[in-house]
Amino acid sequence: MSVQERTSAEQPLDSFPAAAVRLVDLRKSYGEVVAVGGVDLEIPAGEFFTMLGPSGSGKTTTLRLIAGFEQPDAGRVELDGIDVTSQPPYARDVNTVFQDYALFPHMTIAENVAYGLRVKGIGKAERGGRVEEMLRRMRLPDVGGRKPSQLSGGQRQRVALARALVNRPQVLLLDEPLGALDLKLRQEMQLFLKSLQQDLGITFIYVTHDQDEALTMSDRLAVFDRGRIEQIGAPADVYEHPANAFVAGFVGVSNVIERDGKRFAVRPEKIRMTESGGASAPGEHAETGHIRDVVYAGMVTRYHVALDRGGELQVVRQNLETSSSEALDAKGKAVLLEWSPEHTLEIDTEPEETEGER
Repeated sequence: MSVQERTSAEQPLDSFPAAAVRLVDLRKSYGEVVAVGGVDLEIPAGEFFTMLGPSGSGKTTTLRLIAGFEQPDAGRVELDGIDVTSQPPYARDVNTVFQDYALFPHMTIAENVAYGLRVKGIGKAERGGRVEEMLRRMRLPDVGGRKPSQLSGGQRQRVALARALVNRPQVLLLDEPLGALDLKLRQEMQLFLKSLQQDLGITFIYVTHDQDEALTMSDRLAVFDRGRIEQIGAPADVYEHPANAFVAGFVGVSNVIERDGKRFAVRPEKIRMTESGGASAPGEHAETGHIRDVVYAGMVTRYHVALDRGGELQVVRQNLETSSSEALDAKGKAVLLEWSPEHTLEIDTEPEETEGER
């Protein structure tokens, strides 16, 4: 049974509440390149759902198919049970927020946010009230008269969100919206977005290649690779129980071990490291080796351990009382690595790449 089939079997599509978005055998190719290779997916109303994957995995193309910016070669897109596959973007009850904000530089912030309402013919009084309310929700109550160039990157991103949400869409699509922000602001916006989604109760579909974003914000996530979904589940389930070697390696850092023709994964933070020479605990998996390299990263240190039997494992330790000099001085030391059997996960091999896929 394939990973896609197993995912479907474990989470039957009809087991969820009424779907805000349903994709049925969705396919899209560009010449010989398969961008989306048969995606089946249901996203319940009110869920924060993330499509996670590397560049070229098909996640953004899938989002564009939902939005109507691209037409599928085959398959179906449904919104709230209605087939919208042949409908243009403006006829679909969705709005999209992009990484580059796409604000009109010659308009004020209030005019930018009101643009969609004006196109829909909403009266001036109602338009003004809705714009004011949405800017307040975005914590931007006093910027309506400014131009986009007068705001910071984080403020412009919130204006783009306001412009999309003021139309009260059924689904908000977000295509790597935080990619242009610095780390601290990006982390702040992650918390803001999650809080906003919970407050509004609107379905968010979020595209990112950033694992931390996906794990931090999502109710569920789908891991994409080469145009297909490799695994769907809650962030903790995907992280703790990766379906195959690709998921184990892409969602967080994972050590992949091969034994007797099988592949296993163990997370670096699950491995205990002590000085060599001690006896391993009964029932524990144990390996000996020496520390080949040390990466001090502030809160944690990453140790790359060359195993005596061949191969390498990465170990992560929190720097509770360890200084940078103490951590770096560990390079070259002989060590014993141990981890519990329940933290050793047998995983499928990576799916073979089909010709023409990306």
